[in-house]
Amino acid sequence: QVQLVESGGGLVQAGGSLRLSCAASGRTFTSYGMGWFRQAPGKEREFVSFITWSDGGTDYADSVKGRFTISRDNAKNTVYLQMNDLKPEDTAVYICAQHTSGHYYRIQAYDYWGQGTQVTVSS
Repeated sequence: QVQLVESGGGLVQAGGSLRLSCAASGRTFTSYGMGWFRQAPGKEREFVSFITWSDGGTDYADSVKGRFTISRDNAKNTVYLQMNDLKPEDTAVYICAQHTSGHYYRIQAYDYWGQGTQVTVSS
């Protein structure tokens, strides 16, 4: 059983920054890629960012590219999402997930999900 616990969300003004954390326990953390998704009220869950387990390769949704940075600390079984220059449209629940197989853009490629942490950006 895998448990993913997010933290670091909150209320921030536009242009501000937040750093989200996702602590993993259970299945060997270092063998799996990790993703961040977000879901705003009334909208579908969408891909934000991904990091591989092996070489730390990363990818981002176009909407956050250049503003968000994903990283991982395998010694701490934790993945991070540094979010800079936040915009009101970034407001959502941010959820981390552990990748299993398939394209990492797809929700179906992940089999374990956290509960999420709320990020609210005021204008």
